[in-house]
Amino acid sequence: MSVVTVQLGQCGNQVGQELFDTICSDAQEGQRKTYSAASCERFFHQTAQGDLVARALLVDMEPKVINRSMSMAAKSGRWSYGASSHFSQKQGSGNNWANGDAVEEMVRREVERCDRLAGLIAMMSVAGGTGSGVGTYVTQCLRDIYPSSFILNHLTWPYGTGEVIVQNYNSVLTLAHLYQLSDAILVHENDTVHRICSRLLNIKHISFSDVNRVIAHQLGSILQPALTADSHGAYSRNPLGELVSALACHPEYKLLSLCTIPQMASSSIAYSTFSWPGLLKHLRQMLISDTKMEEGIDWQVRPPADSGRSRSLTGGSFNTSLANLLILRGKDVYSAETGGIDDPALYTSWLSSKEAFSLWKSPVPFNKYEKSATLVSNSQALLRPLDDMVGKAWNMFASRAYIHQYIKFGISEEDFLDSFTSLEQVISSYSQLC
Repeated sequence: MSVVTVQLGQCGNQVGQELFDTICSDAQEGQRKTYSAASCERFFHQTAQGDLVARALLVDMEPKVINRSMSMAAKSGRWSYGASSHFSQKQGSGNNWANGDAVEEMVRREVERCDRLAGLIAMMSVAGGTGSGVGTYVTQCLRDIYPSSFILNHLTWPYGTGEVIVQNYNSVLTLAHLYQLSDAILVHENDTVHRICSRLLNIKHISFSDVNRVIAHQLGSILQPALTADSHGAYSRNPLGELVSALACHPEYKLLSLCTIPQMASSSIAYSTFSWPGLLKHLRQMLISDTKMEEGIDWQVRPPADSGRSRSLTGGSFNTSLANLLILRGKDVYSAETGGIDDPALYTSWLSSKEAFSLWKSPVPFNKYEKSATLVSNSQALLRPLDDMVGKAWNMFASRAYIHQYIKFGISEEDFLDSFTSLEQVISSYSQLC
């Protein structure tokens, strides 16, 4: 089964291009015929000449980013985008959330190339511009056209210090609408990825390309073929269906975060060795202490002894999970245990750990790491950044700052209030997860 990706705006297109590059490079590494074939079927279709073409659409109001992404793909010599798989306008969208353009026909063409559709991934930023506004509109179109298909939105969360002055408005409007449309929302925080580049990869002058490469590595570790409990020795046929079924079991809880270990500078990989017990011990503590990377883990946090464990927004508390998906890749993977990530004490009391925990494995090393572990989590990990974003947006809204810019494009104060109400309910639900 195949996945169709829709890359929206500058961020979505840049991350998407890095993702396909990572996937293609990983699939073609060494002698991995079965793994490579499963990966290629999932993300590419082949021309009559055998060339790989990404199952992707590129959407932006400005052609510059699209042209660069298509050029870089072609220069890789391994894959390319389809010649007619892009949509842009000569004039930019600026910062207007309300802008939207139809791409239904392009989506239909791409879907028709799939023998079977596993689902759709929409990649976008929530800060503003094409990604948030047009991305939400396109997601609505996808839901209307394919009401029964799985839709995963991948969101890049803006830097806390600010990229766009009204980024919190855009984020509130976008996230509130996507919550009604998407099956699951997978979030990468720019601040976290930036710290990974600085502290773990030792990059001195961090570029957007560096940030996007880390995001692509983490996404690839989820989306590449793996063996599930029900796959009976064959690679999973429906990655999005398996992912959503494992993690988004309740419509009130759709926010997914992820962390991957190890992550290090490429020059250090050959000189490093890792054991499964060591990796999983760190990953478990990262989960329960809500630590985004393996440096600076708080080892003092422990699962609570009683049921009174609703999350405080002030920090330092136990991170309760609704569901977790652990993906292990590499050498001796079949001997690896779960590292205690299936411990019932880590999960909400109203869902058994057997239902809440899923494990995927692949003996194929990922992206040059001999052993690697990725945890995709539906937990309270995104509660604090969500509450911060909504709080900042409300403070601006209370003083009516910049509201006129939205009203002139048809977004009323009632639309804002509805979005605030929707996200406050999400915050309340995650806060009370216990």
